[in-house]
Amino acid sequence: MKKILALTCAIATPLFFSQSAFAEFDYFKTDGSFKRFSVSAGWLHAAPQGTANPLQNTTAIKDGTVAENGSVKVKTVRDVLVKGQKGFGLIDGTLGALGAETDLSNVLVLGDVSGTTEISGLESWSSAGTGLQADDADTVGLLFNYYLTDNWSMELKAGIPPKVDILGKGQVFAPLTGKVSPSGIAGGLLGDFEISKDIPITNLEQGDGVASSARAWLPAAEVHYQFGKSGVNKFRPYVGAGVLYAYFNDIELNPGIRQDLEMAGHQIQNIKDNKAGAALEDVKSASGMSVDVEADSAFAPIVTLGATYDFNDRWFGVGSISYAKLNSDTTITVKNDTGEELIRSSTTLDIDPYITYLGVGYRF
Repeated sequence: MKKILALTCAIATPLFFSQSAFAEFDYFKTDGSFKRFSVSAGWLHAAPQGTANPLQNTTAIKDGTVAENGSVKVKTVRDVLVKGQKGFGLIDGTLGALGAETDLSNVLVLGDVSGTTEISGLESWSSAGTGLQADDADTVGLLFNYYLTDNWSMELKAGIPPKVDILGKGQVFAPLTGKVSPSGIAGGLLGDFEISKDIPITNLEQGDGVASSARAWLPAAEVHYQFGKSGVNKFRPYVGAGVLYAYFNDIELNPGIRQDLEMAGHQIQNIKDNKAGAALEDVKSASGMSVDVEADSAFAPIVTLGATYDFNDRWFGVGSISYAKLNSDTTITVKNDTGEELIRSSTTLDIDPYITYLGVGYRF
């Protein structure tokens, strides 16, 4: 926010003062052939062109982590059992004979046979086919221009910060793999066996497809060259180039996605608490969860093609189209009650907007 205020003040301050207010300074005088300042207001439309980039995910469970399974039902283990592995028939048959609802941590006669699991796949992975995209946005735009000459000017492009919807794409899965080592008699009978499952974390397209929303502050500073001559040419095209600054706040996450990520946090916490079985059965952990979303600020080059049409020597119409090569790194984190980060998902939000503007202005 401080960067926005500094940029706005540095460029816009001269534009709020008329020529007469600085009559004693030659710098603000002209020979009367053109006006030094102009301001316009109108409709501003931003149409992002970027494509979705896959989410990159990490968790607090490093590959090779060994966790106790604790309470876990037979049907849960059979659901993740890798088919076709050595001894699959014996393993699956033995588990099936115990009954689907049997808790392996408390089997009749045998006692606790749930053992441990050496876990892999959760340390880091990319979710193919997922991503985030910015939706179109409309707002009231404002243009402030200070003319160095009749042809050259400096412009500040701003507007009322719109609320932008961030659209989700795809479903996020966690690629869990592991080697289970049963305890007690079961360990001696069955030996170690492999498990694997793509665990669904969240559907980014759920609900109305809006994964999150954010308030977008997008001031831009440009240098323009305008063709033609004041008082001679009513229609005067112009070209411009400069820099755009993007800042995002008031970020709100889709409630369904937030709930899913909190549950994923509980799954990771359960593994850390040596309750890997509870993680597979979506049992909440003993810790609370918090989900945070951040979008990085960014500078981007911007180019503009536009034109003005003079109604008289002061009032004019203006239209333009701009393009900015803009992207922002977006990060979602899930933390437990102690502030420990359990999950981090990040992606680059390619915005790359075409910005169209149509307004009415006044020169003074």
